[in-house]
Amino acid sequence: MVGYLSIIMRNQIQALKLPAGLWKKLVLFGLAAFFINAGVLHFVNPDFYLSIMPPAFPLHTEAVYISGFFEVLGGVCVLIPRLRKIAGWGLVALLVAVYPANIYMAITPEAFPDIHVALLYVRLAFQFLFFYWAFSVTRPAYNSADQ
Repeated sequence: MVGYLSIIMRNQIQALKLPAGLWKKLVLFGLAAFFINAGVLHFVNPDFYLSIMPPAFPLHTEAVYISGFFEVLGGVCVLIPRLRKIAGWGLVALLVAVYPANIYMAITPEAFPDIHVALLYVRLAFQFLFFYWAFSVTRPAYNSADQ
C-alpha cells in the first residue's frame, strides 16, 4: 500500500512540471504562497486595503475584493503548468494595476501614521521585485526540468 501511495504522489508531483532544483521549486511555491496569502488578506482585512485606495478611484470595495480574488487565482494558477505563463502575466498586470495605491500611500504619509514614511517608499521599490518575481518564475525557461 505504501509503495502504491508513493507512486501516486510521485506522479502528482511530476504532473506539476516543477522546475529543476530545490531552490527553483521553493521560489515557485513561495510566489504562489505570497499571492494566495496577499489575496486572502483582502477578504480578511478589507479595511486596510480600502484605506490605501486613492480617493479619486471609483468602486473601492469592489476593487479590493476583485484584486484579492485575482491574487488568489494567480497564486493558484502559477502551480498549474498549463496556466503558469498566463498567470505570470496576470500577476504582473495586477501589480501594475495596484501600483497607484502604493504611490498614494507614499505621497500621503499623514494618512498612514502607523507606518514609517521610509517603509512607504520601500514598498514602492519592492513592487519592482514582485514584478520581476512573477515574470521570471513563470517563464518557460525557468520551468524547464532540463536546467
